[in-house]
Amino acid sequence: MRIVGVSAFYHDSAAALVEDGRIVAAAQEERFTRKKHDSGFPHYAMAYCLAQGGIALNDVDHVVFYDKPFLKFERLLETYLAFAPKGFRSFQMAIPLWLREKLFLKRVLRDELREFSPEFDWERRLLFTEHHQSHAASAFFPSPFEEAVILTMDGVGEWTTTSVGYGRGNALKIEKELLFPHSLGLLYSAFTYYTGFKVNSGEYKVMGLAPYGEPKFAQTILDNLIDLKPDGTFKLDQSYFDYCTGLHMTNAKFDALFGGPPRDPEKWLTQREMDLAASIQAVTEEIVLRLTRSIAMETGAENLCLAGGVALNCVANGKVLRDGRFKRLWIQPAAGDAGGAVGAALAAYHVYKNAPRTLDNRLDGMRGAYLGPAFDDDESARRLQAVGAKFSRVDDAALIARTASDLASGLAIGWFQGRMEFGPRALGNRSIIADSRSPAMQSTLNLKVKFRESFRPFAPAVRYEDVADWFELDRESPYMLLVADVVKHRRRVMTPGEQALFGIDKLNVPRSDIPAVTHIDYSARVQTVHAETNPRFHALLTSFKEKTGCPVVVNTSFNVRGEPIVCTPEDAFRCFMGTELDALAIGNLYLTKTEQDASLKHDYKSAFAPD
Repeated sequence: MRIVGVSAFYHDSAAALVEDGRIVAAAQEERFTRKKHDSGFPHYAMAYCLAQGGIALNDVDHVVFYDKPFLKFERLLETYLAFAPKGFRSFQMAIPLWLREKLFLKRVLRDELREFSPEFDWERRLLFTEHHQSHAASAFFPSPFEEAVILTMDGVGEWTTTSVGYGRGNALKIEKELLFPHSLGLLYSAFTYYTGFKVNSGEYKVMGLAPYGEPKFAQTILDNLIDLKPDGTFKLDQSYFDYCTGLHMTNAKFDALFGGPPRDPEKWLTQREMDLAASIQAVTEEIVLRLTRSIAMETGAENLCLAGGVALNCVANGKVLRDGRFKRLWIQPAAGDAGGAVGAALAAYHVYKNAPRTLDNRLDGMRGAYLGPAFDDDESARRLQAVGAKFSRVDDAALIARTASDLASGLAIGWFQGRMEFGPRALGNRSIIADSRSPAMQSTLNLKVKFRESFRPFAPAVRYEDVADWFELDRESPYMLLVADVVKHRRRVMTPGEQALFGIDKLNVPRSDIPAVTHIDYSARVQTVHAETNPRFHALLTSFKEKTGCPVVVNTSFNVRGEPIVCTPEDAFRCFMGTELDALAIGNLYLTKTEQDASLKHDYKSAFAPD
């Protein structure tokens, strides 16, 4: 049985193909269109999934959409009625779009599917799941657990913002829900907006900024914005927010509470924004911990699965792990809306069709999240030659040895290998890698390669068998969704003078043996690399360890600020030429900057110049 899952029309559109319960392919539309957070119908992603499966749309038993538009429209109408006459301007803007397109989404989907196959029987084969059911299914069914409790947290689906469910075998049931407008995701997004970042994409920047501040406003948030109960349930005081009916996340009352208007995105960050970030991060962690503790107490479950946008908060995830209420934790790597495509397909297969679920005793169902397109060396060579690239072809051993040697020499390298990752993290196939021991590497990569804010931390990739020797983590973290501290014997204690530096200035102070991946609070967002799921990346780390004694490299996504992660060899070459990357490995093809035509360097660099 073949099922295609689709998420679209809000943000991070994606498609996934499930065949007999196995995820064959999954990809986000933005990777193909090069439009960040592309919300359109995932034409290219679906075409890729069908091609990867070697099928046409007519060979698919069902296409499943990841939420129910009529329920979402019901929430929209009831919200405007509850707040009327406030928000009439927003109502005027939203309703025409709903009446023209979103309310009749079934018809829109029918028309899109007919482009793939005019004969596709959409009336019989098109299904819809609820939004949080999609999230829950994406969390439980690919997990390695026979049974588990499932917590989903995001902005809002149709009505639900937080849900607790239970999965056993091929069954999944949502037991409890917290409803709009009371939303942890929207509370966090309100502070994303207020600190000058973009909602639905800048939340991870707030998380990265938090260690530079102190949670001075945490009690203000708890005393005024939220009525938080001991079990983690809560209500938000809507008099401080504008997201229900307005055009912004917050309002003048919110501004007055925190001492001024939102930060202009073009203005410098101040200590105030750092303290605000630290405060909302602390409150979020407290809410998540109360939720998980109460769930553990009520259910007695040993396993916990997480999904929804809030599950991408890897600092909070690390706190849940260390809290120890659950023996095992599994987080969907595409925890946001893109992962809803996978969840919708799996929910249709296991719940709607009541098809059995088979566990793999070695791997989870995401299989490392390497579910996107791949390019063999011959195809990559043809594509690179077409854009004027110069490269050498090497065998596997030479590729690993040369890359490891160049890393040890301080080079920043684009690493483009195998199948593209599904989800927001690059996990060693569409990555920029560098030496984690370099004190200057974080600043260099941020400013000269990524063209992004200097405070942003980088993640370490470490061989799984070495993780406990470098980080306070005793288990796998293959999807870069857990934060753990660097072990004490690898740290360097900061002097009182260094501690007194302004937040951002602390960046230049080495804090461990691997300063490029050690945040200012000694934490790191760890990716464990496994020989079973990514043998080539694991071999590279092994070779790097043999040369340096260190099995840890910087691993950041292969892109620049404002662009999606690269998808094709051409994308990789364009990014390589437009930045200060020193070398590029595409499969067994190796490129260095010095070998490339000087005119190409100029053309690509001007295209990638930061704003």
